Amino acid sequence: MTDRPPSVGDTAPDFALRNQHGESVSLCERIADKPVLLVFYPFAWSGVCTGELCGIRDDIGGFTGDGAAEVVAISCDPMFTLRAWADSEHYDFDLLSDFWPHGAVADTYGVFNTEAGMAIRGTFLVDTSGTIRWSQVNGPGEARDFAGYREVLATL
Repeated sequence: MTDRPPSVGDTAPDFALRNQHGESVSLCERIADKPVLLVFYPFAWSGVCTGELCGIRDDIGGFTGDGAAEVVAISCDPMFTLRAWADSEHYDFDLLSDFWPHGAVADTYGVFNTEAGMAIRGTFLVDTSGTIRWSQVNGPGEARDFAGYREVLATL
């Protein structure tokens, strides 16, 4: 695992991963239009992860209102697992597969647990210049608190 997650003010590591539809999604392309909220999570179908992503789905306007930001969720699950989960839960935002090389993007963000083979709960708001404006890293089983995200988003 990378020594530490990038901090507020750091340049976000760029990446390209496949979403649940098999389409390539790169950070640099997404931030060209608006900020992006990167939501790393351990596994599809797990209780806390499902609860968190359903919370985002149910309040998508609070995360993306007025085109302020785009939500991109990332796990080490295979693309086809993400497609089934997205269809089942009606997620309308991208779920990206960091399956192979396993956890490489999560590792560049300092949120890959090599022993468990999964991303931990890391959340990063990246502005249109590629700078991290807000971040939060939670341990396994710890749900996120998006209050700080909303405060920073209001300043963009």
